[in-house]
Amino acid sequence: MVQKWVEDDMPSLDVGGLVVGTDRKVAHLWMKSPGVFAGKPFVDEVFRGLNCKVQWEAVAVEGRYVDATDTKILMATVNGEAKALLQGERTALNILSRCSGVATISAEAVKIARDFGWFGHVAGTRKTTPGDFRVVEKYGLLVGGAATHRLDLSQMVMLKDNHIWSAGSITGAVRLAKKAAGFTQKIEVECQSYEEAKEAALAGADIVMLDNFKPAQLKEDAKKLKSEFSHLLIEASGGITSETMHEYLCEEVDVISQGKLTQGYKCVDFSLKIAH
Repeated sequence: MVQKWVEDDMPSLDVGGLVVGTDRKVAHLWMKSPGVFAGKPFVDEVFRGLNCKVQWEAVAVEGRYVDATDTKILMATVNGEAKALLQGERTALNILSRCSGVATISAEAVKIARDFGWFGHVAGTRKTTPGDFRVVEKYGLLVGGAATHRLDLSQMVMLKDNHIWSAGSITGAVRLAKKAAGFTQKIEVECQSYEEAKEAALAGADIVMLDNFKPAQLKEDAKKLKSEFSHLLIEASGGITSETMHEYLCEEVDVISQGKLTQGYKCVDFSLKIAH
């Protein structure tokens, strides 16, 4: 997967590689803005495929906050042929900047929840970059302390409004899903009201997502649902951000998901410079 990303960046000929040649060089990887460092295994794989060796500094620990506010921080030294270093440069930096960005915003969201005394799951969503790169973003969630939610359509069954409209009802959709999924997969239903959530629970759903609820209504309905269905997992979602998340935190809510964790994150700045 990672090697394919490198190959995609030079589909025919690396013209710049002809300029720098095959002399052995040393390059320094710098972190230039603050954030939670993440993406190390992917960078190792980028340069492994190019026969380069990465030597990480002690500060380069996955999940560690690195304060590069006022000065850039040396994260690693990479040894290899000049052309190979530059062939892997942009792919490695793109991975690090995005993965660290996801980890940073995720860690911030988890900290907000813990500071409020809530210890449920802060989760991402399936709003990720299409294709293989979503693995990097999902990994960033984990490094930041958040939950990935489902990785793709093959994991868990989530019945959203379109599924329900197509099947005719929540009950009908859940019954069909249970037949298709068997006993090995959980079923989650997106609900717009307490009544829909109760119908989903009665039909056999394992998880209900209370979608786009106002905070007060969500807390009231979550409490009622837990009193009636103690086994039921409750997820809050829909327009929730790190700034508003505290309004939704309560004992009855098990999961709070945010699309922004993989869709609205700020990239962390990195650079790779050949020593001269």
